[in-house]
Amino acid sequence: MNATRSTRLTTYAVVGAPALLALYGGIRLVPGSREPGLGWTLGHTAMFAALLLFAPLFLALRRLLAPRGTTAGRVAAGAASATAFAGLAASLAQIGIDLVVGLAAADKAEQSRLFDRVQDVPGVLPVVYQVGPLLFYVGLLALLTAASVGRARALRWWSPVLALVGTVASAADLALIPLAAVCFLVALSPLARPVPAGLHPVAA
Repeated sequence: MNATRSTRLTTYAVVGAPALLALYGGIRLVPGSREPGLGWTLGHTAMFAALLLFAPLFLALRRLLAPRGTTAGRVAAGAASATAFAGLAASLAQIGIDLVVGLAAADKAEQSRLFDRVQDVPGVLPVVYQVGPLLFYVGLLALLTAASVGRARALRWWSPVLALVGTVASAADLALIPLAAVCFLVALSPLARPVPAGLHPVAA
């Protein structure tokens, strides 16, 4: 029963996380959505929910890797999972701060002052805004890559490639977040299929 619930949650997350990410990206394109107001709140709420849904996806990827490889391989998979979850925590903190600031600020100028005040706290800027969120993508790419190589691979080569394309696209221009969401949806879509115990090799 637990396995069934876990599979169902993973399936929901495969669709829900990219859909909410695309919603956030679409709202950002609406004039006025980058300052305090309904657009800011709805967009960042969607992004926060999207990030939460990546937690079961990371766990699903970790389960794919658990029975495979050597002790060193399992340690590496654990390290990739830990990296992904550390990045997820930093990303959630960032979006959470953005939400609170957006709700507290009366206008764009006050929003900017509040952000400056938060980011002036020692450690917040590197951990929450600069380095920390990058670990999310590093961990995700590492997990997808590990699950798509070797004789018992559970994913195809295009899963990490599409995730990388989505990551680069959103980093290059936040207006491309909807495109990145489509890339993540396709990359993660194999996780929506039940994987038999003992993992059978994927045909090349």
